[in-house]
Amino acid sequence: MQSRRDELVDAALRLFYTGGFNATGIDKILAEAGVAKMTLYKHFRSKDELILAALQRRDEQFRGWLTGEMEKASPDPRERLLAMFDALEDWFRGRAFKGLGFSGCAFIHAAGEFGAQDHPAHRAAAEHKRLIVAYLGRLCAQAGARDPEQLAEQLALLKEGAIVTAHVRGMPEAAGIAKKMAGIMIAAAIGERPAATAEPGGHG
Repeated sequence: MQSRRDELVDAALRLFYTGGFNATGIDKILAEAGVAKMTLYKHFRSKDELILAALQRRDEQFRGWLTGEMEKASPDPRERLLAMFDALEDWFRGRAFKGLGFSGCAFIHAAGEFGAQDHPAHRAAAEHKRLIVAYLGRLCAQAGARDPEQLAEQLALLKEGAIVTAHVRGMPEAAGIAKKMAGIMIAAAIGERPAATAEPGGHG
């Protein structure tokens, strides 16, 4: 059974994600969660603290989902890297996160609304992105990339571009386009020629 605090955080996350952090008032969150204002201030001293708790919940939720989808796809680290884009397409098409759907990236939204890089919400967004790049870096190293950190950053850029394109332009197929590009990048980083561009009889 969820605690009152968890109910508040989950309700806040749903509303912040779909309606924005600044535009979503405390009263709307209380109504969504079905709790009294006294309960809110028992757990959080301010709306800013609630925002940080919601971002932490989303970080745990999203990274747990994404890494889980990648790891169950294959034991091969290269296949896991490519599986990230299959997972993203499921998200873009509303097949992940029941009750949330797809409304872009909560962390991109947070960084946009709280533009100062030293703002706690902006720092939380940056840390979320850093943790994903670090995870990709470990997979890139396992895959045998010559420069795993660089490949991880390249794949992260593809991921971010796909998210923004899917959200802004309504293009869930952006994930598949990014996946094809990622395959070429991974092959080049490992020193193999992508199958699609290999010459007959050539060696990777």
